[in-house]
Amino acid sequence: MKNNEIGARDKVLERRRRIMDSIRAAAIDEFAEKGLAGASTQSIAQRAGLTKPQLHYYITSKEQLYEDILLLILYEWEDIFLGASVENDPASVIRHYIRRKLEYSQKNPKASRLFTTEIANGAPFLSRHWAKHVSATDNAVKLIQTWVDEGRIKPVDPLLFQMHIWAVTQHYADFEAQVRSMMKLGPNDPLDLERIEKEVSALFLRACGLEL
Repeated sequence: MKNNEIGARDKVLERRRRIMDSIRAAAIDEFAEKGLAGASTQSIAQRAGLTKPQLHYYITSKEQLYEDILLLILYEWEDIFLGASVENDPASVIRHYIRRKLEYSQKNPKASRLFTTEIANGAPFLSRHWAKHVSATDNAVKLIQTWVDEGRIKPVDPLLFQMHIWAVTQHYADFEAQVRSMMKLGPNDPLDLERIEKEVSALFLRACGLEL
């Protein structure tokens, strides 16, 4: 293949990637505001700066787009899973995981809430994709249990321990309005992530006999 042909192909692929990024961002806003039932491809197209026929050149249906976005969020969370850290020190692994979970929730609050809404509705789309998620969870359970067995942390229930981390860190995205009200913050004021991270980390480190 000639260099100019490769260059042209790369440009097409890059343009498609940019358009798909715009479509996903628009869809997250639409689904987060209206839910799957209330969302429309016409509105998603307008948010993305496309016509409806242009949108349907890239997607087959809003249901397919909704499921693809949920899977993308799931895969992004897999990348920051507790067992994904290369750190060997339990305290460092836990702090790193909490920090990345909080950062993700704050950078992607609508995506986080969209994911939570799907779960609250019984995971009708995600339920058939749990195998990979469960596998990552099992790996984290084994890691935590190893720490317990080696006496590196106090005995904890490995599964519940990480589920409780999910619940606490996710709270700052799913209940952002309440958090802002309690912390007396305006809608555009940044959350003090350093304060939150320090307190959340201290909570879980104390639970397993570690300190900051």
